[in-house]
Amino acid sequence: MNMPDTHTGERTLDDIKREVQRRTEKRINPFGHVLRDDVDDVLSFLTSLDGDHWAERWSVVGLRYEARGDALAAKGGGAREASEAYYHGFDYCRIGRYPCVSTPGKRQSYQHSVRIFRKAAKFFEPRLEIVELPFRGKKLVGYLQVPTAVPKPPVVFHWGGVDGWKEDRQRPNELLHGHGIATLVVDMPGTGENPILYSDPDAERTYSAWIDYLQQRNDVDGNRIAVWGGSFGGYWAARLAYTEAPRLRAAVFHGGNAHYGFQEAWLRNAFTKGASTYLFGPASLLEARSRAMGVKSMEEFIRIAPRFSLKDMGLLGQPSAAILGINGKLDDQAPVDDIYLLMEHGSPKCARIYAQGSHMGRTPGMLEDEITTTIVAWLRDQLAR
Repeated sequence: MNMPDTHTGERTLDDIKREVQRRTEKRINPFGHVLRDDVDDVLSFLTSLDGDHWAERWSVVGLRYEARGDALAAKGGGAREASEAYYHGFDYCRIGRYPCVSTPGKRQSYQHSVRIFRKAAKFFEPRLEIVELPFRGKKLVGYLQVPTAVPKPPVVFHWGGVDGWKEDRQRPNELLHGHGIATLVVDMPGTGENPILYSDPDAERTYSAWIDYLQQRNDVDGNRIAVWGGSFGGYWAARLAYTEAPRLRAAVFHGGNAHYGFQEAWLRNAFTKGASTYLFGPASLLEARSRAMGVKSMEEFIRIAPRFSLKDMGLLGQPSAAILGINGKLDDQAPVDDIYLLMEHGSPKCARIYAQGSHMGRTPGMLEDEITTTIVAWLRDQLAR
């Protein structure tokens, strides 16, 4: 919203309102858990697409739910009701910062979302542990949950992309916990609470530091670790499958870029004409990715992006942990050709391509949980080996 799309024209307020209503009805990201009356309330007061105004209107509703959760918690009972109130509060403030913290208002909305999420998390099962890991004079923050019914369970270490951060990944966590698998979720470099940019030479090292940490714990099996990266974060899962192959059982490359997605021909189109499923359009995708990368313009992004190519890094022919590539054939944010490229080199790979699917494999008429369930089942099998 701060980088206007001069090629295709900015989406209007009415366009966005209609799309929000459609996504609410269909339970489509980032409106998968909202209540229709709350959305109607927000939209009735939304008068522009200014980032601070957007954040304020969603936060008003989110803070209302936080107050409700505080009142319920103060009574010393109704844990489920308090947790649900807090979770709604978190979710609305999360939408307020969506897709990234590009304005002061959005940053405040994000801060609200993290605070309220952690209030909700006090009621989670398994217990959520906030882990802070020193790194280069700063700190990395992750959420660890370990099922208690399984002694030393395997771990799925996972993260999202430029707009889906660690607080947003509770649904995959729930499914994994149901199979007796522990979870560690973090923010991709350049997003959320991660102080290291996507383009920082030490970005990969942040993931290795977390693997070090998991192998030092005595309540999880540090010899059975899998990684799962979503969207623009999928790249890091594929890269780690090669660079951390001895320490990983499996990696899920979900809707990510590996080589073709970092080339000018793909990026220029994605940032000007693509991103058809992105709420605010391609200019917003450029803005979110640029903030994660730490660049100021599309030209700068296009100039540095090719250095991330796994092909040009010489990794593709090397042995890797088991890899599952999963995406939609029609994705215009991350090319499905990058999955095929991975399959053409090195160790054998697994793949699930959704013929009518868009970004992340999302397919009209198909429940989003179907994809998540497919991934979780594959990870369960890999970690049982």
